[in-house]
Amino acid sequence: MTFEIKPLTGGGGAEIFGADVTNPDQFGDIHQAFADNGVIAIRDQHISPDQQLAFARRFGEINVNRFFANVDGHPEIALVLKEKDQKKNIGGGWHTDHSYDMEPAMCSMLHAIETPEVGGDTLFASMYTSFEALSDGLKDTLRGMHAWHSSRHVFGAKARTDSETAKTGRIGNTDAAKQDSIHPVVIRHPLSGREALYINPGFTTHFNGWSDPESKALMAFLENHCTQPEFTCRVRWRPGTITIWDNRATWHKAVNDYHGHRRLMHRITVEGSELAPAKLAA
Repeated sequence: MTFEIKPLTGGGGAEIFGADVTNPDQFGDIHQAFADNGVIAIRDQHISPDQQLAFARRFGEINVNRFFANVDGHPEIALVLKEKDQKKNIGGGWHTDHSYDMEPAMCSMLHAIETPEVGGDTLFASMYTSFEALSDGLKDTLRGMHAWHSSRHVFGAKARTDSETAKTGRIGNTDAAKQDSIHPVVIRHPLSGREALYINPGFTTHFNGWSDPESKALMAFLENHCTQPEFTCRVRWRPGTITIWDNRATWHKAVNDYHGHRRLMHRITVEGSELAPAKLAA
């Protein structure tokens, strides 16, 4: 291995120093670090959009985002932008990308182009360690459950018509927000083989067969549990950082603490596959 990997926290995640994402000979080790850690922040990668796309394609087929504005000339790269005069950021609540799809995204990749001197970090929560810390009784209950996920309440017209992100053109195409899907609440992760909790506060609407109040109460408990500091890590951005996270094993949240400063990222999402319940896949 020609680069250095340093854990971010005891709760997961790693930083990579000395790598070159344009070198295909390094991809196997980078992919293994991704599989082992769930979140990897690869430092000092000052690359072009075409080079980012070439790197992302080594992970799999690219998903063209339905709702984000894209980088000029690159429809496969979503623009994640907050200008100095804007107050609302993108991804400011705990979520995992594309859980509303029947075959949810494998991973997302953000390339930092312009960052504030301080602020604009991204938080990540491990769905491995947070699930493992639950009681045996609750773990067994969750293993037998499924949950519904939807894009409608986040990206649909009702949610977006009057929002700052819609008015500024950062988020749009609200008519395409028609995705509803059902997934196991606990999956057997396709890369690691570990059990992982697969729900999230952003896109999970309710647990199958449960009432609204029941679903909200369980989701609130799980959000509070999963976002405890011991299950989380934090990536502090600087230009040239590429952070890749596994959407099947983590949640993330963009911290909105940099008003008056510009933050520009290029995001690519890689397609995944249908998720198997841990109980049947064990």
